[in-house]
Amino acid sequence: MEIERETNEGNSRRIQVRFITKLKAPYKVPTTAIAIPSDLSRLGLSSIVNKLLQAVDSEWKTEPFDFLIDGELVRMSLEQFLLVKGISAEKILEIEYIRAVAPRKEEEPSPHDDWVSAVDGSSPRFILTGCYDSLGRIWKQAGWCTHILEGHSGAISSVRIINSEGAGSVTVATASKDRTLRLWKFDAEDSTDHPARIRAFKILRGHNASVHSIAAKTSGDMICSGSWDCTINLWRTNDTDTNGDAVSIKKRKVNNKIEESQSEGEAVSTLVGHTQCVSSVVWPQQDTIYSASWDHSVRKWDVETGKDLSDIFCGKALNCIDIGGEGLALIAAGGSDPVLRIWDPRKPGTSAPVFQFSSHSSWISACKWHNTSPLHLLSSSYDGKVMLWDLRTAWPVSIIDTHKDKVLCADWWKGDCVVSGGVDAQLRISSDISIQ
Repeated sequence: MEIERETNEGNSRRIQVRFITKLKAPYKVPTTAIAIPSDLSRLGLSSIVNKLLQAVDSEWKTEPFDFLIDGELVRMSLEQFLLVKGISAEKILEIEYIRAVAPRKEEEPSPHDDWVSAVDGSSPRFILTGCYDSLGRIWKQAGWCTHILEGHSGAISSVRIINSEGAGSVTVATASKDRTLRLWKFDAEDSTDHPARIRAFKILRGHNASVHSIAAKTSGDMICSGSWDCTINLWRTNDTDTNGDAVSIKKRKVNNKIEESQSEGEAVSTLVGHTQCVSSVVWPQQDTIYSASWDHSVRKWDVETGKDLSDIFCGKALNCIDIGGEGLALIAAGGSDPVLRIWDPRKPGTSAPVFQFSSHSSWISACKWHNTSPLHLLSSSYDGKVMLWDLRTAWPVSIIDTHKDKVLCADWWKGDCVVSGGVDAQLRISSDISIQ
């Protein structure tokens, strides 16, 4: 079978290919070898696969595909790809196709009263946001806010869901430029039309400057925080201190009624080593914390001993860090240039990144690995864009540019959505993304 070009160019060399896929029906095409023009790129290949699918099913609706040859995404013409990779075109070429990683739907934006500075999408039941108006918010879905977290006296800089399992109350943490962290509980099943205003059950004091980032231990009994005071503090999330005694408890009277107690907690320990602002922390394993700083370093900490186990220096002030990839071994970080860098600490004798993605045009504000795919991650930037990356190609597989100004935060939600916020005071949800 030969596929004719839809253009007037009839002199392109033909190559024999066979399209294969791991997708289930109705995405499978016949595996018969066909001849196609060698100068086709991704869009032309996608057109061919859609025609083959339409030949099998007349009701088929066209959708975009991506293509892999020898495990690498094709981002140039077939002829160029084969030349660069030294692959012979004399034999039948197997091309694997997958659904393109791109949002297929943009939800209505969820407005805030000021810059949206923080977002956590780790619970499939809700989205947690932090805002420069000093309030945290719980969103059931786009445009539906169920809870407002009030109490901070400064802009919220980071938010984290600590425990969202089960049908009971959910625990979340917020960090603020007011130098405190606060812990909150609420019922995630509450679905009232008017958001309930709630107070923190615990206030954590101890930093001497703005708190910039929070991360939670996987067990949920502790959190850590990075601050402009160059330190990382560790905190317990329950209502008792290390000796099991209740910590300082304050009550207040509102409308002649005593509100429930609000406790204050102190840091359990402090990790010292950074020389400038600790901009981002992650706690991927029980005994290990990673941090990024404006001192240009990524550091790995032993939680029990408080020792700095390893440093990576990149020459740029860093704004964000996340741990992911195969075996949770890769470190992604971004900062005061347009480059998203990824290191593999398992490679001895070098601190050079194993990947560098440089399609952004301004500082990178957030990076986040996909929670199930070791190949995919996202980044957000002051250039107003969120980019989706696949380790099998150096180019972004999708660009989300719905924000009208700097994007300050971004995360995955439910596995097939991206949530992001920024200077335009909007939480935006890009959904139905196919991660394979």
